[in-house]
Amino acid sequence: MKKFLIPAILVAGLFGGAGLAIASEDEAQLNVPPDKWLTVTQITEKFTAQGYDVRQVRVEKGAYEVYAVAKDGKRVEVLVHPATGEILGDEAEED
Repeated sequence: MKKFLIPAILVAGLFGGAGLAIASEDEAQLNVPPDKWLTVTQITEKFTAQGYDVRQVRVEKGAYEVYAVAKDGKRVEVLVHPATGEILGDEAEED
């Protein structure tokens, strides 16, 4: 029984550790000191200038999460780099 248990623990540790390493790398890329962040107002103005109707801006996982309505009327949820305002990812919501 011990022969099967040890490899199972090692495999679980390898896969579990890999998942943690990937998450840590993502967070390290966004490890921006708070004094380097754009303000919520600056993020809102940037997206408003691009034609979005910004409804809410929140901090999520070391970045900004912008909830807005696009020009075409679709609601979007956009993850934004806190220092550059660059869109890191988005998710359109269906009505």
